[in-house]
Amino acid sequence: MPISPPQHPIKPHKPQYIYSNIPTNPSTKKIAATTPTPPTRQAFLLKLSCIDDKKWLFLSYINDKIAIFATEKLLIAMTKDLIKTLIAEYQQFVSEVKFLPRNVNFIDGQNYVLVGLRHAGKSYLMYQRIAQLLSNGHNLDEVLYFNFEDDRIDSLNITDLELIKTCYEEMYDHRPIFFLDEVQLVAGWEKFARRLADHKYQVFITGSNAKMLSSEIATTLGGRYLVQEVFPYSFAEYLLAHQIDISMKNAEYKHRKQIIRLADEYFRKGGMPETAMMPNNRPWLSSLFNKIFFGDLVARHSIRNDFALKVLIRKLAESIKQPMSYHRMASIVSCAGKKISTDATIDYINYMDESWLILPFENFVGKIQDKEMNRKYYFIDNGLLALFLIDPNTSLLENNVAVNLRRKYADGCYFFNTPKAEVDFYIPDESTAIQVAYSISDQDTRKREIAGLVALSDYQNVEHLLIIAKDEEEVLEVNGKTISVTPLWKWLLSIN
Repeated sequence: MPISPPQHPIKPHKPQYIYSNIPTNPSTKKIAATTPTPPTRQAFLLKLSCIDDKKWLFLSYINDKIAIFATEKLLIAMTKDLIKTLIAEYQQFVSEVKFLPRNVNFIDGQNYVLVGLRHAGKSYLMYQRIAQLLSNGHNLDEVLYFNFEDDRIDSLNITDLELIKTCYEEMYDHRPIFFLDEVQLVAGWEKFARRLADHKYQVFITGSNAKMLSSEIATTLGGRYLVQEVFPYSFAEYLLAHQIDISMKNAEYKHRKQIIRLADEYFRKGGMPETAMMPNNRPWLSSLFNKIFFGDLVARHSIRNDFALKVLIRKLAESIKQPMSYHRMASIVSCAGKKISTDATIDYINYMDESWLILPFENFVGKIQDKEMNRKYYFIDNGLLALFLIDPNTSLLENNVAVNLRRKYADGCYFFNTPKAEVDFYIPDESTAIQVAYSISDQDTRKREIAGLVALSDYQNVEHLLIIAKDEEEVLEVNGKTISVTPLWKWLLSIN
């Protein structure tokens, strides 16, 4: 029997309107891939012609929506199951992981963001804090550690962060202590971190400096977190990695030969934790530098003139001991064949500072403009600096001193440069002035280093005058002033 057409006219736009709210583009939502594809206009009109009203049309739409809803519920259930599995796995992992205790003191009840150079040990410092809390009586079930670099999770967003919290609350009755490792991989993490702090949760966060910089944290987290800078190993930590605990009674005397040998190794190879036991760490450090150069600098800041950037880094390495102006650096790089403006040079230097590749030091007595425009630049690790130097000894020595001063005194250390006095380092809060010389056996070198300290002590009231040499040790009396000449290894132990 032939099918009679419907009694009411068909409006062409109606089928399009009815299906307009059903997702059909797989790129807009993963769930859309499981949604039945709406029929073509011809098929739709044929089906419509087979019925007297639009009940089929309504039921079809409802069934599609039910399919979408059911699949979404299934995905959510699967995600929650995975998150709960990961929470349990991570708890077991952090309770068993081995780490070298770092000389970092956390304040109870405070929230922290751990920042520093790539591979400087931020995650392991987080494990250390977990171990401290457990030893202080906290239960392992209170620990909500989550590693956002886990390859089993992908493309998380801020709603997934809340889902992680919800999953924990379904598993335990405790109020969690959050440890969010590499959380910067989740877009919008700052809002979640602020909300946790506002609700008085205790939170610890790490992140790569390509996306989480000290200056950005201050802006995005609004004073709710303390920033803990993580440096490569100090010499005491380097010794501990080699099974020498300098805090033990008479350790310096029992292990002196080994300490002096390891001091020379630390001086030449640097203190990156992963390379402490490597006989040859240069390939690893070269790989690290490439990650910093291409990831934290070129890619992050969309630098097109990467040749000029590399020349600038090399020039900074060659000029460790001298103040450098932006204008002079721009001229030197431009002479190498790739023109660069002073403004671009300033930007590049700031990028290197933000990525923890370099540590700027200001002149204590300079004018404000001079403090900014003529600074000394040191590298965060001797191993990285050595990649660029052929005859590195004198530069490595001063760089090693600079890094350890910055570790202990933060921004409270300077160089001192006037027409009458030139001193490598000045720590006003400690009333200490330091000259660095590989050796003072040469009489001209000896006179120059002593003259700088004496001139500064006449200009400022300085109590401690020090010359750090590679291996030499003596006490000098000059014009009624005492100057201590100290070998590097002994000074490194004293500043720990």
